[in-house]
Amino acid sequence: MDRTQLISNARHNLAGLGRGNLGVPLLLLVMLAMMMLPIPPFLLDVFFTFNIALSIVVLLVCVYALRPLDFAAFPTILLVATLLRLALNVASTRVVMLHGQEGHGAAGKVIQAFGEVVIGGNYVVGAVVFAILMIINFVVVTKGAGRISEVSARFTLDAMPGKQMAIDADLNAGLIDQAQAKHRRAEVAQEAEFYGSMDGASKFVRGDAIAGLLILFINLIGGMLIGMLQHGMSFGDAGKVYALLTIGDGLVAQLPSLLLSTAAAIMVTRASGSEDMGKLINRQMFDSPKALAVSGALMIVMGLVPGMPHIAFLSLGLLAGGGAYLVWKKQQKAKLEAQREAQRQQDLLPSPQRAQETKELGWDDVTPIDMIGLEVGYRLIPLVDRNQGGQLLARIKGVRKKLSQDLGFLMPTVHIRDNLDLQPSAYRLTLMGVILAEAEIYPDRELAINPGQVFGTLNGIAARDPAFGLEAVWIDVGQRAQAQSLGYTVVDASTVVATHLNQILQKHCHELIGHEEVQQLLQVLAKASPKLAEELVPGVISLSGLLKVLQALLSEQVPVRDIRSIAEAIANNASKSQDTAALVAAVRVGLCRAIVQSIVGVESELPVITLEPRLEQILLNSLQRAGQGQEDGVLLEPSMAEKLQRSLIEAAQRQEMQGQPAILLVAGPIRAMLSRFGRLAVPNLHVLAYQEIPDNKQVTIVATVGPNG
Repeated sequence: MDRTQLISNARHNLAGLGRGNLGVPLLLLVMLAMMMLPIPPFLLDVFFTFNIALSIVVLLVCVYALRPLDFAAFPTILLVATLLRLALNVASTRVVMLHGQEGHGAAGKVIQAFGEVVIGGNYVVGAVVFAILMIINFVVVTKGAGRISEVSARFTLDAMPGKQMAIDADLNAGLIDQAQAKHRRAEVAQEAEFYGSMDGASKFVRGDAIAGLLILFINLIGGMLIGMLQHGMSFGDAGKVYALLTIGDGLVAQLPSLLLSTAAAIMVTRASGSEDMGKLINRQMFDSPKALAVSGALMIVMGLVPGMPHIAFLSLGLLAGGGAYLVWKKQQKAKLEAQREAQRQQDLLPSPQRAQETKELGWDDVTPIDMIGLEVGYRLIPLVDRNQGGQLLARIKGVRKKLSQDLGFLMPTVHIRDNLDLQPSAYRLTLMGVILAEAEIYPDRELAINPGQVFGTLNGIAARDPAFGLEAVWIDVGQRAQAQSLGYTVVDASTVVATHLNQILQKHCHELIGHEEVQQLLQVLAKASPKLAEELVPGVISLSGLLKVLQALLSEQVPVRDIRSIAEAIANNASKSQDTAALVAAVRVGLCRAIVQSIVGVESELPVITLEPRLEQILLNSLQRAGQGQEDGVLLEPSMAEKLQRSLIEAAQRQEMQGQPAILLVAGPIRAMLSRFGRLAVPNLHVLAYQEIPDNKQVTIVATVGPNG
């Protein structure tokens, strides 16, 4: 390591110390000093007080944390606090053993206060109180928290693959972007690490409780022996002095231990939702006045029983009844306000009868056809109602945003309306008023989709994913963790509809672009390349001609984001031919890098399927004769077309089994025809021309297809 690097590392370390990184090493040195060196009683009081204050702070942080991950450092703090308490036990034991014969104040005021004030100077009472605290801490709190930590860690780790697949599904559906997906993956990993750490940290708390009990007996026996053998005290005097000091010391250590155990239990029993614990308890326990009213009535009845403490029971019963009345009154007021608001909104709307009497028929009465429509049954209305917590509108907006960014033009608005002719839980997707798809969903359930490999079955309603036709099961919300641990991808009803809409829009995107969208693209082009935009339309090509070119590109899932490259290719080739197919071929050559990258990414090797040379020549000759007017088009004999189709399907399946895309490489003149023919047999087939292969890609022929293949 050279001198420059050494100086850099030294500066980095000094900067870290300046930012406060010296605190943890200093704390460890202090704990080591407390174990090895004698501590004055005054410092012992300071450290005991600091230990109690630290435990209270940790407990309150756990109470006010909205989520367990908001206090991810809790396991480490729990370990440090446990070590600090054990170091204090060692230090206080040394002081008690060395100076216990001097009286109850020999080990400091804190231990003396706990020995004389808290337990009244009676070591029998102190022993009983200490035993009760040990039972509460060890048997109840620590054991329960440890079990919850263990189960939470196990279920969290088992559910990780399913959660990761759900994040990938939301990302592919356009519901979240790459940054949100990265943040969610980090949260999933952090959650698994946190519960795994809590599982181990709970063992520290359990071991600390056992150590406290053993330290009490060791101190008591050791103190008695030192008092009688070294200082000549009687058995009664030694027991009185050292028992009070030992029990006071144990109580001083046991109180922070109980607080930290309670903090650990609160942390592992918290739900994962982001809500304050006080608000959560208040909303779930006191939202219904019925529970308070019944409890108050029972307390009043018990207070009327002869011999019972009437004042305590009757006062608490009346207090519970009064609380129930206040909650009921508040809810009624909220309902009344909601009804008044709905009535005000309704009053603002014009009366249909008055409008019909005063207004003549006009073009406004002709209902336009929705370009994209979503019709829902009445049970699905809460999904599209924000006031009822519906998430579908936000999901649809995310789908439109993702598709607009990917394809290069603004997706039209999705018009949503209810349709009483549909089944209550059904929805329908329409394009230009034509029904494209229908499906039935269950808004109160979640869809567990089988991605191809799962490790068990689920109880629920068997179905199929509406978007891709995969096997699926509609399950209760409480089965989500179980389904994810078995390998299912679990999505809610809103995500099912949004994913189905995304698939439909992507398939029919070429029908959604029109003259208005093309004009907007020209305006975008004019900002970046004003001369090119001015020359293109109408000098080189008409607006309708440009629209046909863009529609042809989108029909083959080629985005039109790079409008500049598209415009340059058209401008350079429009003088040769105004034919749409020829212009599309020229544009595809200009976009060849983007097209190939969308298929194989950054891989340098391009695995392709080719045609038999004889078949390719037949198709080229047929196309040439069609161009000379001898035939109406490129024709294949039915038997030859069937064999070619079967051969294409087999080759594409082999590529899919190897995890590679199906790419058919053909001569440029017949590419468009074979693209239409191939997509009928293999929907995910990519047909490329020789001219569309970039220079940085190496072609590898993996199969040759034809009538004889």
